[in-house]
Amino acid sequence: MAQSSGGHGHTSSSAVEDALSYLDQVKLQFGNQPQVYNDFLDIMKEFKSQSIDTPGVISRVSQLFKGHPDLIMGFNTFLPPGYKIEVQTNDLVNVTTPDSNSSSHQHCSLGHPHSSTAGSTPLQNNQPVEFNHAINYVNKIKNRFQGQPEVYKSFLEILHTYQKEQRNAKEAGGNYTPTLTEQQVYAQVAQLFKNQEDLLSEFGQFLPDANSSLVGFDQSVRKALRSSEAYDNFLRCLVIFNQEVISRAELVQLVLPFLGKFPELFTWFKNFLGYRECAHIESFPKERATEGIAMEIDYASCKRLGSSYRALPKSFQQPRCTGRTPLCKEVLNDTWVSFPSWSEDSTFVSSKKTQYEEHIYRCEDERFELDVVLETNLATIRVLEAVQKRISRMSAEEQAKFRLDNTIGGSSEVIHRKAIQRIYGDKAPDIIDGLKTNPAVSVPIVLKRLKNKEEEWREAQRGFNKIWREQNEKYYLKSLDHQGINFKQNDGKVFRSKMLLNEIETLYDERQEQASEDNAAPPSGPHITLMYEDSQILEDAAALIIHHVKRQSSIHKDDKYKIKQIIYHFIPDMLFARRGELSDVEEEEEEETEPDEDGTKKHNGTTSTKSKLLFSHTAATQQKLSNCDDAYNLFYVNNNWYIFLRLHQILCSRLLRIYAQGEKQIEEDAREREWEKNVLGLKREKNDSPAIQLRLKEPMDIDVEDYYSVFLEMVRNLLDGNMETSQYEDQLREMFTIHAYIAFTMDKLIQSIVRQLQHIVSDEICVQVTDLYLSEYANKATGGSLSTQASRGSAESAYQRKAEQLMSDENCFKLLFQKSKGTVQLAMELLDTEEENSDGPVDTEVDMLSLNMFDSICTKFKKDLSFLKIKQCAIFFLRNLRRIRKCQRGQEMQMREAKETAKKPSEGGEDSKMECMFKLNSYKMVYVFKSEDYMYRRTAQLRAHQSHQRVSTRLHQRFQAWLDRWRKEHVTSDMAAATYKWLMGEGREGLLPCRTVCEPKILHFQNINKYKVTYSTTL
Repeated sequence: MAQSSGGHGHTSSSAVEDALSYLDQVKLQFGNQPQVYNDFLDIMKEFKSQSIDTPGVISRVSQLFKGHPDLIMGFNTFLPPGYKIEVQTNDLVNVTTPDSNSSSHQHCSLGHPHSSTAGSTPLQNNQPVEFNHAINYVNKIKNRFQGQPEVYKSFLEILHTYQKEQRNAKEAGGNYTPTLTEQQVYAQVAQLFKNQEDLLSEFGQFLPDANSSLVGFDQSVRKALRSSEAYDNFLRCLVIFNQEVISRAELVQLVLPFLGKFPELFTWFKNFLGYRECAHIESFPKERATEGIAMEIDYASCKRLGSSYRALPKSFQQPRCTGRTPLCKEVLNDTWVSFPSWSEDSTFVSSKKTQYEEHIYRCEDERFELDVVLETNLATIRVLEAVQKRISRMSAEEQAKFRLDNTIGGSSEVIHRKAIQRIYGDKAPDIIDGLKTNPAVSVPIVLKRLKNKEEEWREAQRGFNKIWREQNEKYYLKSLDHQGINFKQNDGKVFRSKMLLNEIETLYDERQEQASEDNAAPPSGPHITLMYEDSQILEDAAALIIHHVKRQSSIHKDDKYKIKQIIYHFIPDMLFARRGELSDVEEEEEEETEPDEDGTKKHNGTTSTKSKLLFSHTAATQQKLSNCDDAYNLFYVNNNWYIFLRLHQILCSRLLRIYAQGEKQIEEDAREREWEKNVLGLKREKNDSPAIQLRLKEPMDIDVEDYYSVFLEMVRNLLDGNMETSQYEDQLREMFTIHAYIAFTMDKLIQSIVRQLQHIVSDEICVQVTDLYLSEYANKATGGSLSTQASRGSAESAYQRKAEQLMSDENCFKLLFQKSKGTVQLAMELLDTEEENSDGPVDTEVDMLSLNMFDSICTKFKKDLSFLKIKQCAIFFLRNLRRIRKCQRGQEMQMREAKETAKKPSEGGEDSKMECMFKLNSYKMVYVFKSEDYMYRRTAQLRAHQSHQRVSTRLHQRFQAWLDRWRKEHVTSDMAAATYKWLMGEGREGLLPCRTVCEPKILHFQNINKYKVTYSTTL
């Protein structure tokens, strides 16, 4: 392939080769100055984008490579026709440029750049297109595979090998046949750029011969197969090969039915793939010849050991394994394989590894890989040292005759080859060949190199160990905490008022629906039952709540004092616990006073001189109940009280779990110390646990006995903002390990409780609920001893009626605190405060009409009887008035909501209605995303239950009729008998002995047979 000095003798294929060769020269020359190489690439990019012309690029390249005349002269290869660079002995650079007016050339020194004239060649005609295209293509590959430098390196190696083959062919003058053709280059690049169609198609522009050969092959295959279906199947084989679903050998086997009848096409295809049948197994020792057989084994019918292992059949051909000793054959397992035993019906849910687990796994993987490299290298050093010692005892003549086999003096052909290949790379085959043919000379050299690498890698390992140790200390406890991340994400929803209300309302609706289906009255009883197991935890919960309340500037001092009374007095009374002390009552009551205008003094911010004690008159009775074993308290509350008590119970239960875990760790630590002292005779220090010894976590300055008290102090610091959340969580993990996650959201929980308490002491209905309880307490309607409950029945019923009347506009809850054997059970029931006909629009209209008519009659009657001077009394029964007023309030509320809805359209909330839009150009109706309507007919579910059996029977009969017809056409009696024997485990040789039992059952009103198989335990 001749080429002129101007460079226009280049073909597309040689452009890439010359560009890469020149880039290699630049990179080699400026190996210690990478900026020069990058500047050269930037110059070529500017030239390609027409930012500079040809004289400009010549000038900048000459200045960049000043002092390197070989690189400057080498750039001539890629200049357009008419341009030439000459370097004189005094490093003066002259550039010859074409002149449009004459055939002579102008010579100019780069010290005085040649100015462009009107007669100069247009810019786009002066660009070395193919060279720039090659440079840009190489840069595109480098950028595309930034994270995979081995791909870019492999691409360069393929082209360098091809360039070397072409150069040898040119020098031999036709007496040498290249072993690497353009088709094979294209195949190797195609394998390298899998799923990168743009890079592959662009590379085809540089290999016109390969491109034309591929097109010719494609046309020949299409013509030979004739059938379009066969051709499509052939292309599918190529697609799954490009997706790395199958290997090269498997692709050849797949296309054999298509191309086997056409030897020339099949041979071309195998050459194109680079597939060689004789050397296939040697070239790819990792591929198992028995992989296909292993995939076809029916493990379910093999012998079993427990529930997770199966024995390979005797016909299975074991893969080849070299280097095994008699001990290896005796102890290593070649028979039993792991077999998954789960089913689709299994309730087991595998959890995904967290990011912290991934860090730990990555550290272990890196450590393992480095250990493998070091041990492989060390094993090779030991083998070569033994060989060197053996050679040292030989005479010169014996050394000349001495040869090594494929194991290089060891017991494995693979391990030592890998160690040498890891160091010498592409030169490894030559090194191994030298070790085998001339070990006396090569062994000392290779051994010295291996030992140098051993020292280098050991030093690197020490540096890596420091990094791995830091990562282990950082992520060890977090990796063990498999519930913390999901718990924090989901626990915030638990604190929401809406979630807590929806929970009990859902239970209420389910009970009402079940009662309507059964045509019975709704059963009474609690919907939710909660437990308070330890009264001492109440003091810790109260201390945390009051600690946060004191620091809330938005809560008035009087409200803070009321909250203290609820927490320290009312809640312990309800839970039959000891009251807390109001330690700062005087501080709250005796506020600073300021003189008034008339000289008198008044309290700052309040008109009262003393805060009121809300629960002072209940103390004596509640103290008696706390000493009774069968006592109960009754309390009717609204939404805010219900939410507060739910959150309070969650807080107490979590504090109790943390406390119990701390006590458990104290016992385990004491038991372990006692065992080590009595059995091992050792006295372990406080921070001498295995995790600390392995440097997986840092030692702590806190005794295990102080964990719980330190935890409470940490929560206070977190609430005050004196501690970061991450620091708080890490400290909890160090103390309570994997059980710490329930305390991660403790601050959010306490903040939610304080918000509800603020509503309780300031909201009008909440205050009335508390006042109603105190007034009914005087009537002995709020609880007492279970043995005397019957005597308080009427009073408790009156208390319930008053509570329902008070909370007619919201939910009314019945809370029953019952003491039993040291624990307190809190039963919560959502009451039905609606009348039967209160929400019927027709009945309401009739009632209102009757009311108006009756009101007019009574007014006229009172006027007629006014002379009697009768005292005016209520005209209606109270129950009728209550019903009518409730209807009126309901109507007013509906009208108010309708007006608000009209003013503020729904923004995608839960009550959003179905919305649709019309496209004016096509009149198509499109529904709005996340808008919906839900229609439910109350009798539909009842009718579904009634028709379930009839529908199921009809569908079963239809399917059975179809199945009978199909079985009659396709299944013979012998086939049916053989299937039945197989199902029952009879007469089948080679299978594990089993016994099948048929159990008739009824499923969806149909008789079915359930078969149960019991396998024999004998092997």
